[in-house]
Amino acid sequence: MKAGISNADAGKTLAGNRKASFEYHLLEKFEAGIELLGPEVKSIREGHVSLNESFARIDDGQVFVHGMHVLPYSHSRTDTHDPVRPRRLLLHRNEIARLTGQIAEKGKTLVPVRLYLKRGKIKIELALGKGKELVDKRETIKRRTAERETARAVAAHARRGRS
Repeated sequence: MKAGISNADAGKTLAGNRKASFEYHLLEKFEAGIELLGPEVKSIREGHVSLNESFARIDDGQVFVHGMHVLPYSHSRTDTHDPVRPRRLLLHRNEIARLTGQIAEKGKTLVPVRLYLKRGKIKIELALGKGKELVDKRETIKRRTAERETARAVAAHARRGRS
């Protein structure tokens, strides 16, 4: 194990996009590296990052994430990075070619799902998403509500059984 990297860092989620699974059917997931500046890495490790309202786009054979908000690092110089600048994602050429073909289909898009640490490196999980209809969203809400009520009923029953 390298110095400074603990087992606790492995797979640690730094930021998530909970709204993605509500807005889209997530069809396939990809792991990508991100091209970051030094102060951005420190800020992300402190948890000052948001994936809400972010999306990925393929421009000139390269994948960029737009709308990912990274607050400036508190201990860096005052002339820091732009918090919402597009950041290049690191994927293999064949993965980009495959994604380009899949995104060309109507209604599909690349959505950042989560940001996490893997062996000390910051990675982003992208999902190929297809937009949900309003009916699908209502169905998701009903399912979550039913699961929540079931869990409450089971917990209440277990509490009554102990006394």
